[in-house]
Amino acid sequence: MNQMIELFDQAQQWLFESLVQPVLFHTGMGSVIEDAYDGTMWLLIGLLQIALLVVVFGTMQRVWPAEPVRDRQQIRIDFLYTLIHRLGVFRLALFFMIDPLWDELFGQARLMGFTPWHLDGIWPGVTDGAIVSLLLYLLVFDAVDYFYHRAQHRFNWFWGLHSVHHSQRQMTMWSDNRNHLLDSLLRDTVLVLVAQLIGVKPGQFVLIVVFTQLVESFSHANVRLCFGKWGDRLLVSPKFHRFHHSLAYDESSAGPAKGHNFSVLFPIWDIVFRTAKFDTGYVPTGVHDQQPEAGGRDYGRGFWAQQKLGLQRMLGSKTAGFK
Repeated sequence: MNQMIELFDQAQQWLFESLVQPVLFHTGMGSVIEDAYDGTMWLLIGLLQIALLVVVFGTMQRVWPAEPVRDRQQIRIDFLYTLIHRLGVFRLALFFMIDPLWDELFGQARLMGFTPWHLDGIWPGVTDGAIVSLLLYLLVFDAVDYFYHRAQHRFNWFWGLHSVHHSQRQMTMWSDNRNHLLDSLLRDTVLVLVAQLIGVKPGQFVLIVVFTQLVESFSHANVRLCFGKWGDRLLVSPKFHRFHHSLAYDESSAGPAKGHNFSVLFPIWDIVFRTAKFDTGYVPTGVHDQQPEAGGRDYGRGFWAQQKLGLQRMLGSKTAGFK
């Protein structure tokens, strides 16, 4: 493990000195050099993740596909989303738009006496272990993600954005990142706030993000695979999550959040709140009103069309409930 960390640090240093630092000095942005070094870390992590997806998940998709490939154009659009979210482009936007605000707010809060509540201090001795501490934080973030995800399906304005993600009818390992940029911004804001409130260390936060992203990429993969009766109850599988994207249930009903399998990492939240459904097949995916018999609603074929239509759906919706 120490050798892997050392190799990563060396690669980050080389990438920063060879590519990022010259660009910063050339563009007169030397004042952000420290933050840019952290950004290089996310760039390198993204490159390694994409390599893993191509080599491992991509091979699995070719060997055990859940459905035949029908629409390569939409898969290419999803790949573009992945590049934006995983190679630091989106995080660069966060750096200029959101991070200064958070730094100012929490800086003022600390001056007023606020200290983060360290979650891993609940059971001293038990959570001193790095793995136990990381698992505890993963459970907390996953619970936040579960309720955030249910809100995306519960409130119509929120669904207007989130439906960009569900409009993909050709799910692959790249589909996890098919999100409206405003939706991604809101989710990252919530996660950063939670991390600050419960005292997550920067290194732990990186591991949480990386693990979550890899599991999400795999759960969206076009793979005919589950983890078995008990395994599917421990970790979200492609079969379990595919049903969440299914056309088999109707999003148009009013009332509480509809659908199943909202969990991102651990199905325990769906089990506890009775939204889990395990006895499913490998069903067609998409949004119900994309169907010709339901009106054939247009969700956009290209990146900018999807972003524009998502905003229009959000602004044209009611504040709660489904249409």
